[in-house]
Amino acid sequence: MLTIRVNACSLALLVLLGSGGEDARLQAQQWTEFRGPGGSGIASAANLPSRWSEDQNVAWKTVVPGRGWSSPVVADDQVWLTSAVETELSPAQREEKMKSARIPGLMPVQSIELFALCFDARTGELQAKLKLGESSDPPLIHSLNSFSSPTPVLDDDSVYCSFGTFGTWCIDRKTRQVKWSNRELELDHETGPGSSPILWQDLLIFHCDGIDYQFVVALDRESGKVVWKTDRSGELNETDSLRKAFSTPIVVSIDGADQLVSAGANWLYGYQPDTGAELWKMPYGKLGFSNVPRPVYHDGMLYLCTGYSRSSLFAIRFDDPGGPGEEDLVWRYETQVPTMPTPLLTDGLLLMVSDRGIATCLDAKTGEKHWQERLGGGFASSPILADGKVYVGNRKGEMFVIRPGDEFDLLATNQMDGDIMATPAAVGEQLLVRTKESLYRIQKQ
Repeated sequence: MLTIRVNACSLALLVLLGSGGEDARLQAQQWTEFRGPGGSGIASAANLPSRWSEDQNVAWKTVVPGRGWSSPVVADDQVWLTSAVETELSPAQREEKMKSARIPGLMPVQSIELFALCFDARTGELQAKLKLGESSDPPLIHSLNSFSSPTPVLDDDSVYCSFGTFGTWCIDRKTRQVKWSNRELELDHETGPGSSPILWQDLLIFHCDGIDYQFVVALDRESGKVVWKTDRSGELNETDSLRKAFSTPIVVSIDGADQLVSAGANWLYGYQPDTGAELWKMPYGKLGFSNVPRPVYHDGMLYLCTGYSRSSLFAIRFDDPGGPGEEDLVWRYETQVPTMPTPLLTDGLLLMVSDRGIATCLDAKTGEKHWQERLGGGFASSPILADGKVYVGNRKGEMFVIRPGDEFDLLATNQMDGDIMATPAAVGEQLLVRTKESLYRIQKQ
């Protein structure tokens, strides 16, 4: 198998030499992290359907135990997810625990068990349900979040599962045995975990931006031990609830050297990925916290959503190893910018869907608006591009299929069985979609 990896917003091509039928093509494709290869949200999948229903173009559908918003990752006919099994409180216990709620939207549970789940990509069979951890008195969590929202990441041998303050685990993908765990990185997410880990060389890197502590950390991928831990240095709001963030970093190459680009509350940072040394930081120039979207980079331009209270989309020139400055802000867009879904960049177009269901297409170079249309429903899932089509789902279980272009072209709206909070994965000729209770493999029949 030949693997060609380009920059973080380019298409990762995985080409199987020789022929082996459908299963061989599926095995040749991989979707190993949040938003797929390089975090671009762009798949090499082909021949995907635009329309499906419960009895049309669904190869299989299987129940997912527990609750979680982590997105599926796929390799070698394995689909991995994380999930949390929650034990509910009695009404009296719930009322008592809600007295500690500091912000609206929080909800309590009595206890949780944390799991890694492995499904057979060909049949949908649940092959492994591995209990990793538990909490007998977990903190409150936001109703739009889950205890297992961070997406796992895969390499050739292992799957790495992060649950934020509850811990991080590495599992051998062949033996299904835990290789190591790290539970020393505690913080107060206030609304639950969200930042997904990434792999860079021998390191597993992720954000820990709570209301009490804000730092980025790298673990040795073989042992789980902390290699470096770097505190955020930018000045934050004096209100602790405005210090948290949930974004996932990207790695970009500038003049042949890799940099970790990392969005926290109020600041965008650049770090040296092998040591964690801060290389630069750039202020948003406004309040920006609880930001979830992953930065997007392509051809010397970096695109960033600033988060709450009112999200802005920044287009930043980034081709200097010393990092961007405020003078490198090329354009900004202020209307219906998402605080949860990550924008998608393709063929000079930047497509985004706001949390309130407004889809917008901008010229990536100038920020000029090509179109803006209401899809409807609330959104947390990020759009992906596969087979020349954009797939994105909402919290009402509707999956929209859009042809990208400078005019709005909605190809189909497909109803599924529950909330879509996770981002889909596309491999071979299959689209994998996690809903509130199920995992689907969508395929032309």
